[in-house]
Amino acid sequence: MLTVKQLSKLAGITPRTLHYYDEIGLLTPTQVHDNGYRYYGPEAVLRLQQILLYRKLDMPLDEIQKIMGRHDFDALDALENHKKELHRRIDQMERLVSTVEDTILFIKGQKEMSQKQLFEAFSEEQQAEYEKEVMLKYDPETVKASSKKWKSLTAEEKQRIGEEGNAAYNALLAAMPKGPASPEAQAGVERWRKQIEYFWTPDDSALLGLAQGYNSDARFKATFDRIDPGLAEFILAAVTVYVNNRK
Repeated sequence: MLTVKQLSKLAGITPRTLHYYDEIGLLTPTQVHDNGYRYYGPEAVLRLQQILLYRKLDMPLDEIQKIMGRHDFDALDALENHKKELHRRIDQMERLVSTVEDTILFIKGQKEMSQKQLFEAFSEEQQAEYEKEVMLKYDPETVKASSKKWKSLTAEEKQRIGEEGNAAYNALLAAMPKGPASPEAQAGVERWRKQIEYFWTPDDSALLGLAQGYNSDARFKATFDRIDPGLAEFILAAVTVYVNNRK
């Protein structure tokens, strides 16, 4: 059995975090002695690991509570899913590193790159995964439906969807000199929204959330910055205009 101090030190979190998890019913101590001291057994320690793994995947606490509070929650299945997600992120970062390295050579005049290659990190599968992270903040069931739909597509359909996504980003890039409220920029946002709908149907709040993620998430931002340092910010501004115009 571990005390609050021992477990917090072991997990690299503060004792206050453990107290808070107890307060919201996410992680209760195995035992609470008469003097108020909390003690955590092996099952509680494994549960904390699951919580922290979900947090590493940027999942909000309320969503973690919903998932881990289900009667059919299985810790082993969850760990298998964590492993798959971590491998996916490793692959994603390796692709981004490769693209950044190629772009550095391109800027130095040592390598040729087409516009399509500049956007290669936004492959159709990668874009689907990015959007899946946003969907997790809204409805996990939507994620399942989207994944099922994606798997049902043919290779040709997936390629076409990816090309449409690249075309939308290229349209937004070309519209930057004309401003986020320009007809060209708004047409680019419309193309972007329609491409997203191959995976799920976002409301205005979700559209803004995704555009904000392009700026706040380091992975998104690094990808956009290598194309144009102002592109992520421009997309957010254009999407904001788009959403406001729909009210």
